[in-house]
Amino acid sequence: MPNGSAGKILHVDLTHEKLTVEQPPESFYRKYLGGSAMGMHYILRDMKPGADPLGPDNILTLMLGVTTGAAISGQSRMTANAKSPLVDGIGDAQCGGFFPAEMKFAGFDGIVVRGKAGRPLYLWLHDGEAEFRDASHLWGHTTTEVDEILKKELGDDKIEIAQCGPAGEKLSRLASIINMGNRANGRTGMGAVMGSKNLKAVVVRGKSKKLTVVDTKKINELAKWGAANLEPNPDMLSLKEHGTAGVVSFQNATGTLPTRNYNEGQFEDFEPICGEVMTETILKERDTCYACTVHCKRVVETEWMNRPVEPKHGGPEYETIGTFGSYTGVKDINAIAYVNKVCNEYGLDTIGTGATIAWAMECFEQGLITEAEVGFPLKFGDAEAMVRATEMLARREGFGNILAEGSRRAADRLERGHDNLITVKGAEAPAHMPQAKRSLGLIYAVNAFGADHQSSEHDPMVEEGASDLYMGRLKLLGVDHTLAPRSLDADKVRFALKTQQFYSFLDSADLCQFVWGPAWTLYGPQETVDFVKAVTGWEDFTLDELMTVGERRLNMLRAFNAREGLSRQQDKLPKKFFKTLAGAGPTAGVALTSEEMETAQDMYYEMSGWDTATGNPMPETLKKLDLDWVM
Repeated sequence: MPNGSAGKILHVDLTHEKLTVEQPPESFYRKYLGGSAMGMHYILRDMKPGADPLGPDNILTLMLGVTTGAAISGQSRMTANAKSPLVDGIGDAQCGGFFPAEMKFAGFDGIVVRGKAGRPLYLWLHDGEAEFRDASHLWGHTTTEVDEILKKELGDDKIEIAQCGPAGEKLSRLASIINMGNRANGRTGMGAVMGSKNLKAVVVRGKSKKLTVVDTKKINELAKWGAANLEPNPDMLSLKEHGTAGVVSFQNATGTLPTRNYNEGQFEDFEPICGEVMTETILKERDTCYACTVHCKRVVETEWMNRPVEPKHGGPEYETIGTFGSYTGVKDINAIAYVNKVCNEYGLDTIGTGATIAWAMECFEQGLITEAEVGFPLKFGDAEAMVRATEMLARREGFGNILAEGSRRAADRLERGHDNLITVKGAEAPAHMPQAKRSLGLIYAVNAFGADHQSSEHDPMVEEGASDLYMGRLKLLGVDHTLAPRSLDADKVRFALKTQQFYSFLDSADLCQFVWGPAWTLYGPQETVDFVKAVTGWEDFTLDELMTVGERRLNMLRAFNAREGLSRQQDKLPKKFFKTLAGAGPTAGVALTSEEMETAQDMYYEMSGWDTATGNPMPETLKKLDLDWVM
């Protein structure tokens, strides 16, 4: 059994209700580390090309990393992969909380799910054993209701549960996998894949919290160093004090807070929904993930129009405040907290859901969608309309049945509203604006699963004025000088690619990108290498190998998409990003240009070893990464 690992991958055949256990060699763990890369190994090897994302031939993988469960901040993460029902090609989503570490303690490093059950089932993993349980009585219940039922049924309040909510059961393409009632594998519709297989939940419990590591002393040293250096790092201190919502005010000041469906970069009513106000008013406590000292997770307690939001529902992140707040023009933090609760209870991605409703609002304002279709006026700034639309989407009621398909498919179905989309490959853009962050726009375009803000480092980390901490760490990746704001030259493209490869490693090792990273985080590249070595005992593990793992995952994701018929043609940003921003502030009048994006993509593909015509990996690149079997 490799150090840091349980040594077991559980293979689940839902069609025949059969469970088998694989025990891969240590070389397998070192090649992939876990997470996305490990999941893609099974998907590329075993899934038939052209599989229906919501059919039995799709394969869903839930994977941990070799460091998951170690007693240090930022390691309790799990990645879900499958062919996406929302975006073109592969789906990818990470979660935090206590479920990932508990799954490792339960005796498994990953789960590979095939087929479709003939009845609702849940998986029960405990102390190295696995079994199917009937889930018919759980179907239709919200996530917190299921948590309560299963804890009583199994007689253990310490079990952890990852589940598709009612939205996943109803195959909403925006559906998430939810654990703890408020942690999500949010993007790309992984909850719908789970629901399509009649797999209601995965329940885990490991009563022995032992994880075999090589150098406990070094891990303890790193943990103590992290605790001591949290508050001296201003980014981490803000994350602890105000959560991700702490960046609302900064984003607004810099003109990068998407407003009224990405038409503007500043929201005149940002203050009532900013992180500082949330902290002062409705914050109940600061929650955390297993063994993490950062405590970035918000827990709020409030109500909106006599509808309670309880601590079990968590609290809104920056992206949630952006998509349900500035995107929709809503300035009511209590309404935002309430729709965050709705999304967690039904199992919905808050980014995709909020952005889809903002799209519908703009369409309504332009007369493209009528009151007769929606059932009520759906205007920017109307908190009641925003909440009502969210509830309808969650339940697939009325016009919500169309919105539950995501904004791009809603536009296709209605045959209107395409110019208002902010989607890439079908994924709604998160609340970070590529008009100002040019390299982020490039990554939005080329990323295998569409617009994603957690696939690379953002431009301000390397632009003029970047701190010594940022630049000192980036230098280890070969980025040795600051760059001009809003530039997109070869140096900026190289910065985007190198940090994307680092982030890709994090999604393979399943390490939190708020704790481990290339620039602003608690730990930098060198500490990351030291941590992997301390857990695994791979004394010759280097930063170069770390980057290779990240590069390998990117090529596997891209190879899957190529097999499914995707190419450079799908690496396109929406028209809206090439339209000048309205309103006031630093980004008013700013837009991307198609010429700079095309040139940047050429450079990116060349640097990646991908064909510039197709945007897909060259055979020699796959061979270099020991992926020639993928061809």
